Amino acid sequence: MGLISEEDKKYLTEEFEKNMKEEVKLYIFTVKDNSCRYCKETVEISKELASLSDLIEVKEFDLSSEEAKKMGIEHAPTTVVTDGDKYGSRIRYVGIPAGYEFSSLVEDIMSVSKRKVDFDSHVKEHLDEIDKPIRIQVFVTPTCPYCPRAVRVAHKFAQYNNNITGEMIEAIEFPDWADKFGVSSVPHIVINEDVQFVGAYPEENFIEFVMEAYNKSK
Repeated sequence: MGLISEEDKKYLTEEFEKNMKEEVKLYIFTVKDNSCRYCKETVEISKELASLSDLIEVKEFDLSSEEAKKMGIEHAPTTVVTDGDKYGSRIRYVGIPAGYEFSSLVEDIMSVSKRKVDFDSHVKEHLDEIDKPIRIQVFVTPTCPYCPRAVRVAHKFAQYNNNITGEMIEAIEFPDWADKFGVSSVPHIVINEDVQFVGAYPEENFIEFVMEAYNKSK
């Protein structure tokens, strides 16, 4: 029995048919030993999604591979949602995209497939200013209903501007990482390890924190 129910598979097949335009690649970085609790399930989720559309391709890489080094991937499991070209490895899931975060993954797949994202003029103006690396880390848990909103904003920013990397981090899987930033509630957002806030803010508020981190980096 798969991880995605038959009812959900039927719904997702219809959604992919309606919304997907171009091919999407899911790169999964794993390790083969027992240190990775959810590597197997993370690969299985992606493969089940790929079975629902000819436009989804899954590739699995070892964390020690040259591909991982090239993309700057350091943790397993990590899922990268990309077109294999201009989006690079900027849209990431570190940890299993399960629970509420499964919906984020589905939305990212459809968004990357369309090759465009839309923002209001205020947000777009700020995003156009960013010409230095910005790393947005969104700490989540699978049971947090508000976290997908924060993850999607970070990933949309990353899709729009090639200087931005958006990274979902599953806090329960990586407790030391979460402890480093004092994560006690989610979504907890860390930008360039410098600016932090908690909550699923709208894009127009989220971008102000991003610009704060950007201005500190000048």
